[in-house]
Amino acid sequence: MEPQNFHMPLLGDDFPEITVQTTQGVLNLPKDLKGSWFVLFSHPADFTPVCTTEFVAFQDVAGEFEKLGVKLIGMSVDQVFSHIKWVEWIKEKLGVQITFPVAAANDAIANKLGMLHPGKGTNTVRAVFVVDPEGKVRLVLYYPQEIGRNIDEVLRAVKALQVSDKNGVAVPANWPNNRLIKDRVIIPPPKTVQDATERLKKYEGYDWWFCHKSL
Repeated sequence: MEPQNFHMPLLGDDFPEITVQTTQGVLNLPKDLKGSWFVLFSHPADFTPVCTTEFVAFQDVAGEFEKLGVKLIGMSVDQVFSHIKWVEWIKEKLGVQITFPVAAANDAIANKLGMLHPGKGTNTVRAVFVVDPEGKVRLVLYYPQEIGRNIDEVLRAVKALQVSDKNGVAVPANWPNNRLIKDRVIIPPPKTVQDATERLKKYEGYDWWFCHKSL
């Protein structure tokens, strides 16, 4: 049975309005980050091995997210003092300085974001929300506690979303290393018979419904 007020944000929805205390101060989402992409990722608990490897992995590519104009925010239902101590531990023991804020969610916020899954215990699952500058949810991932995320895929997905938005194109599997068209992008399908007959005169492709181009 679903818990009361349980929600799972859907693609294209407005990101739910939440106010959280973070290791870098209070944050009102999505309002405080309007005009910027952000990635909010939750973890089950501080001072746990898989979560620690994920935080180090996110920090390793934090500069790449920054180049894309993307803010990173970590989150769990641990209290903020626990986050502060854990971040200190990561710096002291592993030599990695966590530069992004880590938010302290309560159960109400976690339920609002669909991060508490009854079948997986009382900790938050490993959720990822990619939110665009308009505050719209563009990508959602949920991983169980026992499986760490592929941070490179989160970065790839954000790049792909930005490329799609900017160029009005679709992005193939494993882009930019697709087996069929490598780093090329896919032209949206034609909307009329006339467009279909002209398509292969304008673009390279396998057929009028599968055309592609370089950026």
